[in-house]
Amino acid sequence: MSRPAPRAYADDVAGRADRTRERVRRWRLDRLVRAVARHRTDLLVGLIFAALAGVLTHGLWPDPTGRTLSLNPEDQVLYEWFLAVDARAVLGDVGLFTDRLNAPDGVNLMANTSVIALGVLFAPVTLLFGAPVTFALLVAANLAGTATAWYLLFSRTLRAHRAAATLGGALCGFGPGMVSQSNSHLHMTAQWLLPAIVWLVVCLLRAAADPPGGPDRRRLLASAAGLAATVSAQVFIGEEVLFLGALTLLVMAVTVIAVERELARRALPAFAAGMALATALALLVLARPLWFQFAGPLGVADGMFSPHYFSADLRSWWAISPLSLAGDERSAALSTGPAEYNTFLGWPLLVVTAGCAVWLGRRPLVLACTAGILVMGALSLGPEVVVGREGTGVPGPYALLAGLPVVDGALPMRFALAVPPLAATILVLAVDRALRAGGRHRRLALAAVGVALVPVVPAPLPTAERPPVPEFVTAGHWRACVDPGGVLVPVPLATPKEPWPMRWATAANAGFGMPEGFFIGPHGRHGTAAMGVAPRPTSALLAEVAASGLRPVVGAERRDQAAVDARHWGASCVALAVTTPHADSLRLTLEDLYGPSTRIADAWFWRV
Repeated sequence: MSRPAPRAYADDVAGRADRTRERVRRWRLDRLVRAVARHRTDLLVGLIFAALAGVLTHGLWPDPTGRTLSLNPEDQVLYEWFLAVDARAVLGDVGLFTDRLNAPDGVNLMANTSVIALGVLFAPVTLLFGAPVTFALLVAANLAGTATAWYLLFSRTLRAHRAAATLGGALCGFGPGMVSQSNSHLHMTAQWLLPAIVWLVVCLLRAAADPPGGPDRRRLLASAAGLAATVSAQVFIGEEVLFLGALTLLVMAVTVIAVERELARRALPAFAAGMALATALALLVLARPLWFQFAGPLGVADGMFSPHYFSADLRSWWAISPLSLAGDERSAALSTGPAEYNTFLGWPLLVVTAGCAVWLGRRPLVLACTAGILVMGALSLGPEVVVGREGTGVPGPYALLAGLPVVDGALPMRFALAVPPLAATILVLAVDRALRAGGRHRRLALAAVGVALVPVVPAPLPTAERPPVPEFVTAGHWRACVDPGGVLVPVPLATPKEPWPMRWATAANAGFGMPEGFFIGPHGRHGTAAMGVAPRPTSALLAEVAASGLRPVVGAERRDQAAVDARHWGASCVALAVTTPHADSLRLTLEDLYGPSTRIADAWFWRV
């Protein structure tokens, strides 16, 4: 029998390979089509949430670098800087500490809400398009992602009707507190891991309670490991959200134990063992970062915000948020600012939620959610109950927790952020029951929930234009006076109230360090936590000139002090943009201090 010719044999092999690749391609395409068909409703809901988030943040998108959230622009500058510093991890600049602010001392990133995980995750976006683009993307993604994650939890874990789950996800992701915190508080709105944490706790409970032959050890181990990983990730996104979620789950667990004695007897030992294992696994990852946060260089172990000032006004609970379409600006006086409208659920939502809880009866989950609402809502009132911004002298439940480690760092009014997911769970159960029951109950329940949710429909976030970053920075001219990683002193220097010069470093992807700035560190009296650092004499002098436009008398003493301050900062150069208010007075003052200037593009600089 003759062998096939080499060319014919090769052609036959190539043909079979092509046919195999084609079959694999078709199989993958068919699998993708079936997956899309199976999850098309979920995809549609996610797209609806993404579109709504886009509408709410549309003011940023025409020009993320030149637009700002007008209700809290200072914090936007801070978070953009965090994102720029975090992104440097992919360039090899990895650590929990940075020298790119508060030179020469630096900043403890763990002691600040530096959203490290988000910054690293979105580092390619930051390095390619700039931190302002990443910031705008995250503002929208946190809203849509949180709503979608809760929707999936409601539809999968509770097996609720998808329409009910969609309403619940919308309230969780676009409720008044979430929209309010979207005014630059990325660490508070990145809540999309919370539903995953809840789901893993439920999996742990089911593994401990459901099997007839005893706890399912494999499921326990898998759930504990997943919970440890998810909690560890959340620590590097936002610890305050994790703390509030853990406290809420604790309240709910105690309630379930009280009303479900048989379940507690059967599942508690294995469930507690699983939680202990999850805690131990998480500590393997988190022990050093948490030590670094509280006891490491420039770490802080106490909170810096007064719980009396950041307490929720009792009247704010039944008020409508000014950031809702139906909101009233007069209710803004019931809060400390537009980024903290955490309690503004409105009386219709409170009444309907209470009515649904009564209608659903004594279900353990409903009772647990109700207990969570009451406890977290009460804690939000702070150490003294306030009504109409006036103290009543009545102690609030928070007074029992004040001064405790970790708790002291959480603002009382933010405890209210735990309430919308709990209320949403009750509403989801009620709507699901109504949709399955039909008839008069269906129409009544749907109408009531609709009336309750309409007042909290959010309006787009207010935005405004902001001045451009000088070409001196954006075109890279800063390299003419400072080496990468060196210290550039912008004039005037950044402060917590006027952090705008930090945008220079952000535009340069934190390519240089800066003195002073906007951050949290142990620079208060007796080493307590404080915002920023006390200005050096030259910094204070330049700030006075920037504010008044008056040129001071500069003698030998001030020149000597300017040289001392420059050495203290480790500065390579001082720079002043020509567009800075009172630029001429500042330039002449700087020439008196440091000698003749050099101009490049739209800035003067002095090598020091």
